[in-house]
Amino acid sequence: MTGENGMDGQAAAGSPGPMRRGYTTGACAAAAAKGAALLLITGEAPDSVELYLPAGFHHRFELTGFKRQGDISATCATIKDAGDDPDATHGAWIEATVSWLDHPSIEIDGGRGVGRVTKPGLPVAVGEAAINPVPRRMILEAVSEVLEEHGAARGLRVVISVPEGEAIARKTLNPRLGILGGISILGTRGVVTPFSTEAYQASIVQAISVAAATGNGHLILTTGGSSEKHAQAMFNELPEEAFIQMGEYVGFSLGHAKAYGFQKVTLVGMAGKYSKVAQGAMLIHSKNAPVDFGFLAAVAAEAGADKRLVQEVAVANTASQVVDLMTEAGHLEFFEQLCRHACSQCLKQVNGGMTVEMVLITMKGRLLGRAEIRG
Repeated sequence: MTGENGMDGQAAAGSPGPMRRGYTTGACAAAAAKGAALLLITGEAPDSVELYLPAGFHHRFELTGFKRQGDISATCATIKDAGDDPDATHGAWIEATVSWLDHPSIEIDGGRGVGRVTKPGLPVAVGEAAINPVPRRMILEAVSEVLEEHGAARGLRVVISVPEGEAIARKTLNPRLGILGGISILGTRGVVTPFSTEAYQASIVQAISVAAATGNGHLILTTGGSSEKHAQAMFNELPEEAFIQMGEYVGFSLGHAKAYGFQKVTLVGMAGKYSKVAQGAMLIHSKNAPVDFGFLAAVAAEAGADKRLVQEVAVANTASQVVDLMTEAGHLEFFEQLCRHACSQCLKQVNGGMTVEMVLITMKGRLLGRAEIRG
């Protein structure tokens, strides 16, 4: 058995030691539900409960917030520990209240601070509490285990609440995804890996799924909040679901956009990051894909720059410096050519079948270049 101390054994670059993993809202909800069931059935408040997580190991969760209303209902809570992962829900109070049913089944619902799904495209039906399938299964298994252990013939209703959930949700993408009134109860493995690319990619897929469910065939991909703000002003006729912050995951996002049937994808952002796409990089973090100034010099030559300017581009220190050089020289064809290269590389990545548009802007949102290619 591993994982009891919450260490995942992997150090981040430059960190002095292993980084501490945390636990998902789904795992915390299941632990609170198990504790509440034990309190209701036995009359005793457990200090902790152990769960077997989908990640493949056991973990013991400390419990708090006990309340019991006779033989009618019981409440228990745990405090979410996200480990060393930056997480809006770190430290959140996650609570479960269980009450008896007259029939032998288990009902699961969301209470205060757990969002409700209002748009299609999510793994939970419209109108339901935003408790994802794996957390639902974990809650069901945890409560069933207690009922079986104590020979209870009746069923239980389980209500998961997060008192600060509505405020926390404002720091997330939930409102855009149509999850209103609180956070989602999430997690597929029960654990949160520090700085997890898996978690970020999962959020991209979820956002693309919601965008597809709206019936809009045009997706806008940006690298972050600043470029998205400018993209929203530029494409203000599109619904907010059409805008996806993909971060550095260009190829991943394009692949899922195609899989969900989008006819057109527009990438909006700054020349530094997207020059990497133009040179063929589909994961554009600085560690994975440095700017290739030789490539930029070749594009400058294609755009008609003289030899002196081409050489200046070749020995530039930053992409921003290249932008300044080409802008001051009036070679705006450079940016359009860069866009065309980027579109071609994107279409190559997904084997065509869609239209790709590239829009390059400055940090202040001024248009530098634009092109689109139908594959």
